[in-house]
Amino acid sequence: MNTILWVLISFISGSIPFSFLLGKIILHTDIRKYGDGNPGAFNAWKAGKAKIGLPALLLDFLKGVIPVMIAVRVVGITGWGVIAVALAPVIGHAFSPFMKFHGGKAVAVTFGIWTALTLWQGPTIIGTFLGISSTLKIADAWSVMISMLGLLIFLIFYYSLSGFDQVTFLIWTGNIMILSYKHRDEFKKGFRRKSK
Repeated sequence: MNTILWVLISFISGSIPFSFLLGKIILHTDIRKYGDGNPGAFNAWKAGKAKIGLPALLLDFLKGVIPVMIAVRVVGITGWGVIAVALAPVIGHAFSPFMKFHGGKAVAVTFGIWTALTLWQGPTIIGTFLGISSTLKIADAWSVMISMLGLLIFLIFYYSLSGFDQVTFLIWTGNIMILSYKHRDEFKKGFRRKSK
């Protein structure tokens, strides 16, 4: 029962479209008119720079980290239940019922869930690979995939010391599937570098 409750809490947390709401409240605009048309932190940044970009990014991060952190580290949900709890905010963000099941690309919330699951390690790996990809001007979708592959390599080596962790691998698998789906339009253009 605890697991079902925390899956629901995590999903609802992920579903709250903070970036969209900040755009409406602070800028009086629909951030989906900017960038790639998604209601996520990237387009909040495009619409209002750091003024709403930073709080949007922080809130999208926190809606992943807080419910998963509480469920796993305070409530003590373990095993297969962790998979559903960890993926719920990513699914909620990517397919928000408050946005007619259209949502953001789930990058910030991905940082959030891996912070909850691995503390500093996961987001450090993801952030490092995103930074390198950005420096090399690799297109956003491919940068996200490279960073997730970097995370997988880290997880394989990390867990090889303490035994293979199937639950963590399945969370990673579900996470990269959602990210791949949300970035599918950019993948159709093939591997490329940013034009600017």
